[in-house]
Amino acid sequence: MDHNKQQETVHQPVKRKEMTRRQFLSYTLGGAGAFMAGGAILPMIRFAVDPLLQPKQAGSFVKVIEESKVTNEPQQVDFKVHQVDGWYESDPKLQAWISKDSAGKVFALSPVCKHLGCLIGWSGAEAPNLYHCPCHGARYDKNGKNLKVAPKPLDEYQVKVEGGWVYLGPLEPNQHVK
Repeated sequence: MDHNKQQETVHQPVKRKEMTRRQFLSYTLGGAGAFMAGGAILPMIRFAVDPLLQPKQAGSFVKVIEESKVTNEPQQVDFKVHQVDGWYESDPKLQAWISKDSAGKVFALSPVCKHLGCLIGWSGAEAPNLYHCPCHGARYDKNGKNLKVAPKPLDEYQVKVEGGWVYLGPLEPNQHVK
């Protein structure tokens, strides 16, 4: 390297990496666009996740029948439950078979067969004094114990008796079958 070229390289000004106007404008507009997009998207995410953030309510009880009308013979009772599923509110019609056990305590069974989910009936010509499923012939005794076809006993509603009325709550596994 000759002497002139060496002096030129030594005396050249140091190049700084400065941001050009084009880069500055690009970064500024990109940042502002991302901020505005976040402002539009965050409420949508909040809207979608909001039902998950709501506190879960304990199972509520519904007034279904007067205690004086409950007998030892099972009787079908229809009732409605108010439910909220995300943003959808509905009042589905449910059923229960209500009777008294041998100790005189009120209990209620779900009418949904544990075999394949059909609705059962009480004491027909095919199964006197038994619950009978018309779909596949499952049978249950008065306490909901599975006798034929079904793998499990009928589920039982939580029952509360107050002020002469019977209230039904959420379903639970059958407590009357040992």
